[in-house]
Amino acid sequence: MKVIGLTGGIGSGKTTVTDYLTSRGFHVLDADKIAREIVLPGSEILIQLAAVFGSEILLEDGNLNRKKLGAIVFSDAEKKKTLDALMHTRILELIHERILLFREKGEKKVIFIDAPLLFETGLDSSVSEIWVIDVDDETRIERIMERDGLNREDIEKRISTQMAQEEKNRWADVILDNSGDQKMLYRQIEELLKRL
Repeated sequence: MKVIGLTGGIGSGKTTVTDYLTSRGFHVLDADKIAREIVLPGSEILIQLAAVFGSEILLEDGNLNRKKLGAIVFSDAEKKKTLDALMHTRILELIHERILLFREKGEKKVIFIDAPLLFETGLDSSVSEIWVIDVDDETRIERIMERDGLNREDIEKRISTQMAQEEKNRWADVILDNSGDQKMLYRQIEELLKRL
């Protein structure tokens, strides 16, 4: 069973790629989805986050107030490190547990790991190939503004906390160019899938 890491900066199109891969029958372990799982109301990680960052990061219904937490950590590098240390350890544990389950079941297909911080967390050492989605910063900013309703300054702060695109591209086995339309992106994916 081959494990491929898929990464790219915020707004690069990882969800578009993983949705396509899922539609083609591939399993995708999505680090962002796992991150949402581990902060469900009452979860151990959410309790720890509230203890560290204050109860104001919780909504009235007990859910995580992502915007509030984002405002705290993306304006303070030390707080971002603290958040990452709490979250990444558990996310990586769950990804490795799920890969092991696929292996135990005798899964033959390729498994993809969608991880925005593939390199930063060391998860790149657990994959046999790395696909990086590349798109210019201005396109990413426009997409995020439309998708998330964030302002340019907040988006630029988030981009600045991630590894530079050029550096990700240097470590890539494959670079997917997502500067065009979806058809162009899907054609690239299909060509890659033919050789798996």
